Amino acid sequence: MKIKGFCFGHFLSSSPITHVSGKSLFSSNSPFIFTSQHFGTKSVANREKMKLELGNIRNLDDAFRSYESLSRMRPLPNVKLFTQLLSSVVKLKEYSAAIYIFKDMSCNLGGLVDEYTMTIAINCYCLSNRVDYGFSILGWFFKRGFVPNVFTFSTLLKGLFREDRINEAQGLFRKMVKEELCELSVVTYGTVIDGLCKAGNTPMAIEMLRLMEKGRGCKPNTNVYSMVIDSLCKDKMIDSALKLFDEMSEKGIPPDVVTYSALICGLCNLSRWSEAKMLIKKMIDCKINPDVLTFSALIDALCKEGLVDEAKEVLQIMKKHNVTPNVISYSALIDGYCLQGRMDEARNVFNSLAGTNIAPDIWSYNILINGYCKKMKIDDAMDIFREMPRKGVQPNVTTYNTILQGLFRGGRFSDALEIFDELQAVGLKPDFYTYCNMLDGLCKKGQVERALLLLDALERREVGHFHIAYYNIVMDCLIKAKKLDAARAIFKDLVSKGLEPNVVTYSTMINGCCQNGLLEEAKDLLVKMEQESVLPNEITYNSIIQGNLKGGRYEDAEKLFEEMDAKGFLLDASTFELLLGLLETTKHNPIIFKMIQKLAPGALKQKLRAD
Repeated sequence: MKIKGFCFGHFLSSSPITHVSGKSLFSSNSPFIFTSQHFGTKSVANREKMKLELGNIRNLDDAFRSYESLSRMRPLPNVKLFTQLLSSVVKLKEYSAAIYIFKDMSCNLGGLVDEYTMTIAINCYCLSNRVDYGFSILGWFFKRGFVPNVFTFSTLLKGLFREDRINEAQGLFRKMVKEELCELSVVTYGTVIDGLCKAGNTPMAIEMLRLMEKGRGCKPNTNVYSMVIDSLCKDKMIDSALKLFDEMSEKGIPPDVVTYSALICGLCNLSRWSEAKMLIKKMIDCKINPDVLTFSALIDALCKEGLVDEAKEVLQIMKKHNVTPNVISYSALIDGYCLQGRMDEARNVFNSLAGTNIAPDIWSYNILINGYCKKMKIDDAMDIFREMPRKGVQPNVTTYNTILQGLFRGGRFSDALEIFDELQAVGLKPDFYTYCNMLDGLCKKGQVERALLLLDALERREVGHFHIAYYNIVMDCLIKAKKLDAARAIFKDLVSKGLEPNVVTYSTMINGCCQNGLLEEAKDLLVKMEQESVLPNEITYNSIIQGNLKGGRYEDAEKLFEEMDAKGFLLDASTFELLLGLLETTKHNPIIFKMIQKLAPGALKQKLRAD
């Protein structure tokens, strides 16, 4: 099929990518329509000048202008110039445009492609999350007499991992090894190891590392070891990571700043500060200077541990080592102050960015707004929120969700509804957290009917995407409003809506039944949830134990308590207070006495002494 000079085979015409930057290449008013007359025009362009032009491509218009010039030359230039052009388009992240140019080269320029151009096309499809089309181009290699190389297969592996098709990626790698499809390189192994680590399959990544060590001529390098060490640290297997770190030294593989940064962050996250400090010292002794990422990770870890003052000192150390803090470093410190409720200091750090030529980003603003909302300083949060557009930072859905939650908690119901309307008016799409905030806010305001209307609208609009959490919020609200029958009706309809009740759902209904004295129904729900492989938690047990205690069913309460204790759960403060009250009113009932004695012998002795 030909359209204005483009021809497409069955595969190419089925490509899902039909536009470039929002405009069709085949638009009648496009300045870059390539017709047959262009290809019949004799080129007068100088090839050396063309090389310089290709090195100065800044946007898509430059790219298409260069492509038109190249395609009109006679004889046609070497495929290397076209490959250089394609690479420039990929650097612009205009993957669909690169694919269109590749198609035209293969169809209208006499099949002017080689293994490099085809690999670039495969990469573009992979970066567009269409690795299946990438595999279709792999077939072209054999049809055109080319042999895919290690870069081609590595690109496909990366594409499969990018789409979380882990089993297929592993299958392709095994096929590459077994059938010797290409000579494996450290890049190939690194691609697989990186993909496995990002998928959370660290044990398999370690197996791959060991396989490399046993192989010939393709030994793991610093980069590969760093990937595995970082993954181990994220899995909180810091001792295994340190052991692998020691192995590197034994094998003469020098760690770099990435390796050290991963370990330092891992140690800090486990509060192993002395080891982290020793590692930083060792790092500097080895003349490996910590970079901004290392220091930022350290600041973030310290702040999460509540050591904000120590984190501030790290910021000063950075400057002494001529490492300029970036917006991530400052944002981590701002977050640390917010977590401790030290909002004045958080705001001072935020304001200090103006003197550093570092502009606060969306993350910085969201951290500060969240801090103010948690301290119920809603006016301050709103001031920051309204300042964002004036500073060139557009609020995202997370910003709106934070403000929405803060307004509801602050009792500013009408303002919250206005923010919800504004979110949609500016073109943002409400997400899961938006709807949870809205339902929760409406329910707490006593607007149960409006919450039910929103839930109904969600069912119709978000077909297949509504979440059990929405129903849990509304059911809890109905129970608190003494409308158990309405909550029960929603609960019974969940399965027909394609939703599976979770532990929160069952706990909410069990609590509702207990509050209404329906202890047998609560007991049946407990049995049902276990039959459905939904494990009860502390909240579930505390609700049903309290219900049985209040209903005078002490033996059932004791049995449930024993079951709860065997699973490692604890009674909460309200249940314990209920037990202490019953100890007095039931004249030292032996069951109550036994439960308290097991829970807290000291509290029992104190109570008896007081009596």
